[in-house]
Amino acid sequence: MTPEKRLEAFQRMVAEKPGEPFARYSLAMALRSAGRDAEAAREFEELARRSPDYVPTWLMLGQVLESLGRAPDAARVYQEGAARAARAGNGHARQELDQALDTLRARGT
Repeated sequence: MTPEKRLEAFQRMVAEKPGEPFARYSLAMALRSAGRDAEAAREFEELARRSPDYVPTWLMLGQVLESLGRAPDAARVYQEGAARAARAGNGHARQELDQALDTLRARGT
């Protein structure tokens, strides 16, 4: 399947089941892979709004925001994600999010 066909398939999945976190996450990841970071950020932001406890969202959203030069927004996202991961008992995700935040801060952005 071509990347464009995959993207279309994920768009259909989201249209059919807009509340399904994995469908929107997959669409956002496909957009990111296609270099369409602004669109990916919008999908990750919508996913965070609709399913804030879907922990994988937060690291990916932060990374995309960083790539778009939105470091303050990325820092906020990493902090929120770490808090949500902690509440979910997901120590690994919390550690990744804390590390991403520390790295961002170390760069002075």
